[in-house]
Amino acid sequence: MDPETKMKITELRESTGMNRREFCEYFKIPYRTVTEWERDNRHAPDYVIRLLEYYIRMEGLAKVADASAKEDERAE
Repeated sequence: MDPETKMKITELRESTGMNRREFCEYFKIPYRTVTEWERDNRHAPDYVIRLLEYYIRMEGLAKVADASAKEDERAE
């Protein structure tokens, strides 16, 4: 299993500010599937990770990154 995949799925979910249940409902991915990915019991396909990254970025769902960017702007 690729530990980076586990980390990436968790990072993507956390970047949206959603808990696992909300993330699964939003993206229509079974809860158990995401749980297995995050626990590193199953491997998320690379294309799924790329699609999730793209969608989160294009729809502006990344709350953590947005908050950090706004804090940086205020500090300047």
